Amino acid sequence: MLVSVQALRAFAAWLVVFHHFMQVFFGFDTDNPAGHLLSTRGQMGVDLFFVISGFVIYITTADRSMKTLRFLWQRAARIVPVYWFYTAVTAAILFFASDLMPDYGLDLPSLIMGLLFIPNENPAGFGDYPILPVGWTLNFEMMFYLVFALSFLLPPRARMWIVIMMIALLNLLLPRLDMISSFYTDPIIYEFLLGLGVGMLYHHGKLSPATTRTPWAILALGCMALMLCFTDQSAWRLAVWGLPAALLVIAMIRLEPIFTRCHALRQMGDQSYSVYLVHVIVLWLAHAFLHEHWGLPVWLTLAISLVIIATLSWASFELLEKQLSRRLKPPRRASQAA
Repeated sequence: MLVSVQALRAFAAWLVVFHHFMQVFFGFDTDNPAGHLLSTRGQMGVDLFFVISGFVIYITTADRSMKTLRFLWQRAARIVPVYWFYTAVTAAILFFASDLMPDYGLDLPSLIMGLLFIPNENPAGFGDYPILPVGWTLNFEMMFYLVFALSFLLPPRARMWIVIMMIALLNLLLPRLDMISSFYTDPIIYEFLLGLGVGMLYHHGKLSPATTRTPWAILALGCMALMLCFTDQSAWRLAVWGLPAALLVIAMIRLEPIFTRCHALRQMGDQSYSVYLVHVIVLWLAHAFLHEHWGLPVWLTLAISLVIIATLSWASFELLEKQLSRRLKPPRRASQAA
């Protein structure tokens, strides 16, 4: 994986961490300019995730023969076990000490539906969020994987058109027929298609390393500045966050030589999924014990939380993600291995 894209993935994950820090400790209500930006713009890390996801899926499957079920199993092996683990941790906390996560709710039907990636109203009544609320993005991810997997049943030339048509049906038609949740009416689902488009450009050699880096650095900064001009309540999120996110990924790819030797950024990108899953648990527990019980100042609590999140994410990646996905991935056929 390109180190530049890994760096951007890490940036997106930690941006979401700070966004949820503002939620847990301030309820998104602060007059501090930096806090206000994190409260109202921090969620754009999700848009970066979706674009990067589309990009990664395209470049890892382009020009490869792939069975539908094999693709789905590989993605499930990568995504599901760790998500189920942290969902179980969250459920255990809510069952035995619900006051540690007062904003969340728990019941058995919601837990089961969350584990199966079926959108469902959280028992606490704050929207279509699973028991581990950050899992709402994985509902989109898994639906995208399913659509993309079905495209392998078709001739290669027709795949991308079919993916586009199926995503459009999901977003525009099926929810209104009550066949699936209205959850998928959110235009954010089209950001996967933007990522596929970036992947196509890269695969066909249109995004080779830039010889003149300054214009691409300016583009990257300009995209970030544009995204900061709008809040997560914008009705034009796809245009003001999705499109700039795609352009930001393009700019970072063109700047790849700058990042090639930054092994720490590669590792941070590898651990970003665990960062995303574990951080809300750490933040709530830190709020309850470090801040409320022991009386530590908010920003000292944040500093300690960041260290804990980084440490647990490293351990999670090494001990859970790598080990479980390696064991669950289907064995290659002898002919493929040869």
